[in-house]
Amino acid sequence: MADAAKDLASGTVGGAAQLIVGHPFDTIKVKLQSQPAPAPGQPPRYTGAIDAVKQTVAAEGPKGLYKGMGAPLATVAAFNAVLFTVRGQMEGIFRSEPGVPLTISQQFVCGAGAGFAVSFLACPTELIKCRLQAQGALAGTSTTGSVVAAVKYGGPMDVARHVLRSEGGARGLFKGLFPTFAREVPGNATMFAAYEGFKRFLAGGSDTSRLGQGSLIMAGGVAGASYWGFVYPTDVVKSVLQVDDYRNPKYAGSMDAFRKIMKAEGVKGLYKGFGPAMARSVPANAACFLAYEMTRSSLG
Repeated sequence: MADAAKDLASGTVGGAAQLIVGHPFDTIKVKLQSQPAPAPGQPPRYTGAIDAVKQTVAAEGPKGLYKGMGAPLATVAAFNAVLFTVRGQMEGIFRSEPGVPLTISQQFVCGAGAGFAVSFLACPTELIKCRLQAQGALAGTSTTGSVVAAVKYGGPMDVARHVLRSEGGARGLFKGLFPTFAREVPGNATMFAAYEGFKRFLAGGSDTSRLGQGSLIMAGGVAGASYWGFVYPTDVVKSVLQVDDYRNPKYAGSMDAFRKIMKAEGVKGLYKGFGPAMARSVPANAACFLAYEMTRSSLG
């Protein structure tokens, strides 16, 4: 089996593991990110992550924590195929001869290239996911605040049909592409560099082939935490843009969203949902990298 095919298969398995472990945390993150700022003197709809979990389960049952999973699940193969295959192909470009490990800076560049490529899949997928996850948080909001509150989606395909029909065709599915780039490029660069760097730290050198599953889990967790710790504010901007109303937009673009969040809520507004994101990133990315490494090893 060719290396690209091995990366494709291994990335798919890793992505599925990441999604199953991490999606409930992601649902709470998006709900906290997308809830509108409360009126003066009024409490927010969700006072924190635990409150968001309680309200979601009370209103929708445990399945509410997995709302919107259909879109990323349907595209997980393509998403991770691109991410890991582009990274693998870029490693081949940098590698002077087979088997020679890359430097951490070279891993950083490979991760950046993979992040750029995968952004074109991440943007429409996450727009659909965010619409489904956020509609409960936005329900009851005035149309001047965030009008997708008035729209009830039956599932991923219903979101896609609505966007294609009413929000500018295919272009509407790529709303938020710029902040997606701003998240995926530096985020994946940092994640892959941190993963390889921490593996070498645990191994005491560049040969990491003897590391056990526990070490791979730790390295994957560190990699996931480094991803979100570096780019989280861009994810908040992306989320509010993607759930904003098409006909009566609250935000004119990425910079306008950034300025308005800062004006209304300060720096803390750019870190809404940060707790659930970090709580998700460690186990989800640990599962992803462990599944990837085990599958890749079994394929040779």
